[in-house]
Amino acid sequence: MRRAGRAETGPLWGAIHRTRFRYCRGTFDVDINRIRQLLGAAQAAVFAAPQATGLEPGDSAPSFELPDQHGKLHRLSDYRGQWLVVYFYPRDDTPGCTTEACEFRDDVVILKRMDVALLGVSTDDVKSHQKFAGKYHLPFALLSDARGEVARRYGSLMSMGPLKFAKRHTFIIDPDGRIARIYRKVRPREHSDRVIADLEQLRAAQTQQGSRS
Repeated sequence: MRRAGRAETGPLWGAIHRTRFRYCRGTFDVDINRIRQLLGAAQAAVFAAPQATGLEPGDSAPSFELPDQHGKLHRLSDYRGQWLVVYFYPRDDTPGCTTEACEFRDDVVILKRMDVALLGVSTDDVKSHQKFAGKYHLPFALLSDARGEVARRYGSLMSMGPLKFAKRHTFIIDPDGRIARIYRKVRPREHSDRVIADLEQLRAAQTQQGSRS
């Protein structure tokens, strides 16, 4: 409902795009430009936050101990002697995260044939992981980093006040526990193919190096 005496003239008013919404007994005015500014600021805070890690290929991978969707604990040390892919993602059952998970699911036979372990990590709880894995028949472990501590160690945590989400980052960890590849710009639909191609190169280089020694 319009307030009495409200002026609706002048260049400033003309520059504001308004829309009206019916709500109960009347209408109210919404400044669409202001809403867009607020949404844009929120999006920038989430996706354009500076990296908080100095991790580089060749560094030792940060340790972790987290439960999967079945409550089983997984530790980095459990995968010593094996290639490991750890992929962080923001939220269960959202479009990009579902696409990425299903692409890995469809390629999991290739990864197993290569003796590569795969772990997904997000700040969702164990119950959420159970539903997500069951809904899309995901045959690999989804780890619950509810406090975001592991994501922070990997420079893969984004925060909006009390809310914490993992960034869409992936790490290939070699059999000695060192980071071999880091992906900080991930396209969900293409990512699994890229990771597998890089793993083939890394394993071939390891084999070649072993034959020389």
